[in-house]
Amino acid sequence: MSLSSGKSPRPMAEINVTPMVDVMLVLLIIFMITAPILAHQVDIDLPQRTPPDRIASVPPPPPIELRIVATGAMFWNGQTIVQEALEPQLRLEAGRKPQPELRVNADGATPYAVVADVLATAKRVRMKRIGFKNLSS
Repeated sequence: MSLSSGKSPRPMAEINVTPMVDVMLVLLIIFMITAPILAHQVDIDLPQRTPPDRIASVPPPPPIELRIVATGAMFWNGQTIVQEALEPQLRLEAGRKPQPELRVNADGATPYAVVADVLATAKRVRMKRIGFKNLSS
C-alpha cells in the first residue's frame, strides 16, 4: 500500500470513499430490514395492580363438606342430600361471591360413577374450587 503514485515522490492526497460507501450501504440495508420489526406492536392485556386500599378483605366462606359413602348416599355438611337436590344446591352456592370450596369426601369403596356424576354436576354449575379428601384419612 503506497501513498504515492509512482511518478512523483509526493503523497497521494485523494481519499478513497469506496469502502465507506460499501459500509454505509450495508448499514442501510440492515436498518431497512430491522426498522419494520422494531416498529411492529403487539397489543397485550396485562393485569393491572390493584391498590391496597381497594382490595376488599372479605373472609372466605366456610367450605362445603360433601361426603359420599360406599352405598352412594351423600351428606351435605353432615345432613343427608339426595342426588336430585344436589344440582340446585350447588348452583346456589356457585352463584355466591366469593364462591365456597366444595370438599368431596369419598369413601374408598364408593363407585367411581357416583363421584364422576357429582364432579360433572359441579362443573356444569361452574363451581371453581373443588377439593378432594379420602373418608378413611
